[in-house]
Amino acid sequence: MTGRGRDKNRVDDLIQIIEENKGIIYKVVNSYCNDPNDQEDLVQEIMYHFLEGYERFDHQSKVTTWMYRVALNVSISFYRKSKTRKKYISPMPENIIQIKTEENEETMDREVAQLRHFIQNLDELNRAVMIMYLDGNSHEDIAEVLDLSESNVGTKIYRIKNKLKEHFKTE
Repeated sequence: MTGRGRDKNRVDDLIQIIEENKGIIYKVVNSYCNDPNDQEDLVQEIMYHFLEGYERFDHQSKVTTWMYRVALNVSISFYRKSKTRKKYISPMPENIIQIKTEENEETMDREVAQLRHFIQNLDELNRAVMIMYLDGNSHEDIAEVLDLSESNVGTKIYRIKNKLKEHFKTE
């Protein structure tokens, strides 16, 4: 097969993988960005890194593990850059433009909105742990993606759950 044929097959494979696992991207993006424009930019940045990195993906780990690693690393980097940008940018008042979104927090179940808010206020690493944990990933997979020990993952989850219990007791 020619070089172009292999490249097209690789891109087709990646498109199928992304389509089958797009929930990973949306969960990560929604946990690191609230602004719809930033979310769109971040999704594009993650897709770019998927395309760039797929050739080097060695299939030694699960493809979802690789996707989490890429999406979380790109998101954390994006989040840090946006925090720096926000120091120099003055935001527009929120009531100037009203945009309806499908997942408007007013229509979301109250507990889901509270959980989402809680997760968004965690530090970057704990947020990543919880995104993966709530998505049903094993401690082993979380540890691999975030370069932690399994016991460290378990401890973080235990502590976050305790914080969450305390948070909901006070509300």
